[in-house]
Amino acid sequence: MNEHAGKENVADVVKKYYPPLKSFIRRRVSNREDAEDILQDIFYQLIKTVEANPIEQVAGWLYRVARNTIINKGKKKQEETLLARQYDEGGDILNEFSQILFNEDNPTPETEYLHSLVWQELETALAELPPEQREAFEWMELDGLPVKEVAETVGVPVNTLLSRKHYAVKHLRKRLEVLYNEILY
Repeated sequence: MNEHAGKENVADVVKKYYPPLKSFIRRRVSNREDAEDILQDIFYQLIKTVEANPIEQVAGWLYRVARNTIINKGKKKQEETLLARQYDEGGDILNEFSQILFNEDNPTPETEYLHSLVWQELETALAELPPEQREAFEWMELDGLPVKEVAETVGVPVNTLLSRKHYAVKHLRKRLEVLYNEILY
């Protein structure tokens, strides 16, 4: 279906593409706040663009803008990190770890391998969890859905959902600790 966006249906486009775009961005950005900023930038650009001209192929346009915005934000962050390292020689090893795993701007064979290895191990560890814990973790951490929304969807109290996520995180930390240490050290 050829879908296009004009001034009159921007709200419908936002409603339709917000969840999948958010998920797309969260898988490529290590920081939740950065993901939200990128999402806001994309929809701001959408509004500005459709004021001038309607957009043909909305989905393609949105994902292209998302990818470009992720790349630009990653480059800016790398520049900031390099400047910060000049002043702080110790550096933050966890920051470097997440940069390797979640930064897809300049992939090398090594980072591609590490990226796929970590995601493969994460998927394996998630599969070991009881379904309620796995779903709680995936919806809130990987998909970035709000706790209240997930609790309402599942039909459980917020505290129950948070408890399920807590146990999932605890299991994942223990399960992935060896891989984490191997990659860092």
